[in-house]
Amino acid sequence: MAIVTEISWDDMFDGKPVPDNPARQAWREAVAEIAEKAKAALPECNGRVDSAVKIVLAGDVELQADGTAKVASQSNGSTAYQVVNGHCDCKDFAKAPHQFCKHRLSAAIVRRAQELTKAKLTDTPTVPLPEAPVSITLKATLHGHEVMVTLRGVDFASVKAQVEQASQWLSVQAPAQPPTQPPAQGTTQPAHEDSPYCHVHNAVLKRYERNGQVWYSHKLANGQWCRGK
Repeated sequence: MAIVTEISWDDMFDGKPVPDNPARQAWREAVAEIAEKAKAALPECNGRVDSAVKIVLAGDVELQADGTAKVASQSNGSTAYQVVNGHCDCKDFAKAPHQFCKHRLSAAIVRRAQELTKAKLTDTPTVPLPEAPVSITLKATLHGHEVMVTLRGVDFASVKAQVEQASQWLSVQAPAQPPTQPPAQGTTQPAHEDSPYCHVHNAVLKRYERNGQVWYSHKLANGQWCRGK
């Protein structure tokens, strides 16, 4: 049995605890990749980049709908810094090389890592499901339409149980068979002296034939048909 955990992009990017899965792994790889590029472009900010990565992986970066970012302080749990248009209101912003404080760097890493993660997950090829080792196809008439139902399983016992359930379901869904009607005019063969006789209604049973099937019946006054049984 497979256990599937549903997570949203907001949960993942906010750093909420989620199980290790391809999306989470792609996110962490994207953060690491963006951080390496930042270190290569800003070698004088390597320490701040490392601090920014910790902030990102801790889920302390919140991107706002207006394009700004709110970054939680690592030293004061009640403080959050606003990063607006590349400007941060922390004390380190003014003295950081190129004004890249760890809060500004963390906001930039999150934005670019989001784009990279989504691109990686979108480009991941879908692995086809393996063919079931056992499969059985049922053919039936459902609501006047011929249908085919294919049942698959890992062994014959599991498929057998499905067949029993499907057969019961199809029999319940199938409409009741209408009473047998006599063939169209012109296909009735006249009764002969040796034709069967209905002793219930004292009537001669006429012979009918359709699609290779032959039967004998006679019509009652109420419109029903009797086969002499």
